[in-house]
Amino acid sequence: MNSAEGTSRQAGSTPAPRAIAPVWHTVVILLFFVAISFAGARGIQSGIQARGRAVLYVVMIAQQWLTVAFIWYGVSRRGVRMADLVGGRWARPADVLRDIGIGIAFLIICGFGAMGVIEHLLRVVPNPAVRQILPQTPAEDVLWVVVALGAGFNEELVYRGYLQRQFTVLTRTVAGGIALQAIVFGFSHGYQGWRSMLGIVVLGGMLGLLAHWRRSLRPGMIAHAMQDGLVGLFARYLMR
Repeated sequence: MNSAEGTSRQAGSTPAPRAIAPVWHTVVILLFFVAISFAGARGIQSGIQARGRAVLYVVMIAQQWLTVAFIWYGVSRRGVRMADLVGGRWARPADVLRDIGIGIAFLIICGFGAMGVIEHLLRVVPNPAVRQILPQTPAEDVLWVVVALGAGFNEELVYRGYLQRQFTVLTRTVAGGIALQAIVFGFSHGYQGWRSMLGIVVLGGMLGLLAHWRRSLRPGMIAHAMQDGLVGLFARYLMR
């Protein structure tokens, strides 16, 4: 092969995908999730006992959006927009209805159906922290809905948007990106106990597959927000 041919091939080669944020930025996020997980049930219970659920919800909302702000800071250093992480587009009302329909179908089949079977097989029993975090008054119900809407947007952005794409680049495989973000997703819910964490890993994997299939976080955000909202509003009655 002569030099001209070599130069031509190099010019036509596809450059390796670049991480969407600096590695140190991802490490900071992972360490934050580890800290949250280790705080666990005791941190939630002591926080509720000291200040009440409403204050805890406000702290959770603030934490959600501070995390999103930190994600924005990291990806913006690489020229990635938040809209790039979310993906998809709502150009017509039909686009909105399509994603809502997909989100509801995912919620029924995976969020409640498959997860119900998994939790039954794992014999998941809500621990005291899960029971205490659920809203008990109308005012807390309103705040919980805000928390659920924020979780739907923020957690999908962080796990399926940021971490899944970052891990996909770092491992050079889509499967690696989906699997690793699902593991981090499950581990960050340490307050729910290890049995629930295993189920949440599976749910994170299913949400990751949905995001990869649709090339968008929108259906997953809808399903996630609806699941958290419905569980919070109705689970306390079912647990009695």
